[in-house]
Amino acid sequence: MLKVTAANVHDSVPAIDMLDAIPPIKGRSGRRRKRPDRFQGDRAYGSRKNKKSCTQRKVKPELASLRTPHGSGLGKTRWVIERTQAWYSVFRRLKVCYEKTQLSTLSFHAVATILIVWNAIIRI
Repeated sequence: MLKVTAANVHDSVPAIDMLDAIPPIKGRSGRRRKRPDRFQGDRAYGSRKNKKSCTQRKVKPELASLRTPHGSGLGKTRWVIERTQAWYSVFRRLKVCYEKTQLSTLSFHAVATILIVWNAIIRI
């Protein structure tokens, strides 16, 4: 899921909206889970408000706290996200956004996603 915001919007502001926008998760037989078990993020997401909002939604917040030393252990699983963001940065058009409309920005991200998935399929 991708959400485009203005450049001056802090990362912590749209975080809970993105958590709420996650569709139901398919699993084994039985009732579908509405939310993920955990919410991971770096210090930009680690505000008290975000942690409290996660707890209210019965999602375990694995967010690095502000002004704490590195070594929280999140890097063991969060590297998948960081790697994927690095794949997007390969596309020069996405590094710095010059587009005037949100639709064109989302379109370029969609094309980049298709190319990333296609390359992954070819490697299999």
